[in-house]
Amino acid sequence: MNGVLLIDKPAGLTSHDVVNRIRRILEQRAVGHLGTLDPLATGVLPLVVGNLTRLAQFYTDSEKTYEGTIRFGFATDTYDAEGEPASEARPVSISLTELQQLAARFRGSIQQVPPPFSAKKIQGVPAYKLARKKKEVKLGPVEVEIKEFEITSVASELAEFHARVASGTYMRSVAHDLGALVGCGAHLAALRRTGLAEFTIADAHTLEKIEAAAAKGNCEALFVHPRKLLPTMPSMTVNDEVAALVRGGRAVNLPEFSRAKQVKVFYGQADLIAIANRVAGTLFHPKIVLAGPPVAQATGIRG
Repeated sequence: MNGVLLIDKPAGLTSHDVVNRIRRILEQRAVGHLGTLDPLATGVLPLVVGNLTRLAQFYTDSEKTYEGTIRFGFATDTYDAEGEPASEARPVSISLTELQQLAARFRGSIQQVPPPFSAKKIQGVPAYKLARKKKEVKLGPVEVEIKEFEITSVASELAEFHARVASGTYMRSVAHDLGALVGCGAHLAALRRTGLAEFTIADAHTLEKIEAAAAKGNCEALFVHPRKLLPTMPSMTVNDEVAALVRGGRAVNLPEFSRAKQVKVFYGQADLIAIANRVAGTLFHPKIVLAGPPVAQATGIRG
C-alpha cells in the first residue's frame, strides 16, 4: 500500500500519535507525516505511506495556511492555551482596526524567536525538553516569512485570524509577539491548518472515516491520486521499455523536457514510479525510484 493520505487531525493528538494510529489501521509500518502539528492544533496533516514516504524530502519547505484564535489579556509559557500563565491577566480594550494595523508589522520577512516549548534544538537537545525540566531556554531569532496575516474579527479578548506562511514560522510566536505589542499579553487559543503545499482541508479525512474504510477493505480509495502530487513538477508517462530502465535506476532520454529540472515519471495513469533529475540536455536520471521492476520485466519477459 503506497500513497498519500490526508488527515483532518483532531485536537489533543500529536502528529506522531496520528502516524501510530494509521500504522495500526493500515497494518503497515512505513508511514510518516509532512509538517508537524502541535497537539492543540487541528487540520491538514498529510501522511506518506509505503514507498511514497520517500516523497517527504520534496515537502520540507512547504507553504502553510492557517485559521485561528488569539486570546489577549495574558501570555503563557508555551505561547498557547496549554501552558501556564506567564503574566498577570490584564483588561483588554482594542479595536479591530488597531489590531489590523499592528498585524501588518508581521507581514513579510521578519525575525522571530521560536517558543521555548518547541522542537528547536539547543546544543542538540530539543528546547521543549529543557523547558519541561525548568532549565533556561535561550533561543535566538530566525528569519521567517509571513505572506499573509489578517485579523478578521475581534470579540472581547478574542481575535480571529487568517495566515499564510513559509515553512518554519510559529503562529504561537506571532500571537505572543502581537500581545507584547498591544501591551496586555496574548497567546494562541486555537489553530487550524487549512492547507499545506497542494493539500487542502477540503480533501482531508477524519481518522474515523479512514478506520471505517479500512474495515471494508477500500481504504486506498481515500488516498490522494498520484497525478495531484507535486503539481508544479511536470510529469511524463513512459512505455514498458523506459519504465524498466527507470525502475532499474538507469538514466533515460526525455526530449520533451529539455528545460525541466525534475520530472515525475508515471507508468500508466496512476503508477508514479520515480522522480528524475535532468543531468544534461534531455538526459534524466532517477533521483528516487518509487517502484521496483515487476518480475516479468526483470526477467525480460515483458518490454
